[in-house]
Amino acid sequence: MKPFKRRRRGGIAATFEPDEAHLLANLSGQVVELLRDRNGAEESDADPLAAQLGMGGPSVPPEDPVLRRLLPDAYRDDEEDSGEFRRFTEKSLTTAKVHHAEALIGSLVDGGLTFGDTSHDEHVIEVELDEAEVQSWLRALTDVRLSLAVRLGIENDEDAMLVAESDDEAIVATFHIYDWLGHVQETLIAALD
Repeated sequence: MKPFKRRRRGGIAATFEPDEAHLLANLSGQVVELLRDRNGAEESDADPLAAQLGMGGPSVPPEDPVLRRLLPDAYRDDEEDSGEFRRFTEKSLTTAKVHHAEALIGSLVDGGLTFGDTSHDEHVIEVELDEAEVQSWLRALTDVRLSLAVRLGIENDEDAMLVAESDDEAIVATFHIYDWLGHVQETLIAALD
């Protein structure tokens, strides 16, 4: 990856190797899939007004720990108020998160990412982002990193150090992806200054 840089003519750009772009698209796609699964069937009785306004959603927190992190309770000490808040806000939050992840994937595709037979991918993926796309990337990268952190059991810097020193190669490889995503995010933030 060549880090994000501000262009003179406007926008912020970066270059990714095909494998990096596929990884970003795949991880973002997994977040989309997870959120869409949650945004499906109603888990509570529909409020007619809320349904007309497109606000009816589940009032019960998700069982999946990743979804619980992406869609946290508004009131930790009040289950009833938290459920009501969730019922009226979760669908719009989920929709926004899906939009940001799809915007990230879309900009990779616009930059030359192709799906299918990738054995001959030799070209780099050049991504150029406008202000709205930058915000989508920042939010989507945060969601992907939060998802990986939950799966890895990372809640603080000490946890991250322990995971990085694990004897399990798969865990260490996943940690390196988590860490690399942080680098991508840092270069994007630095390009905004």
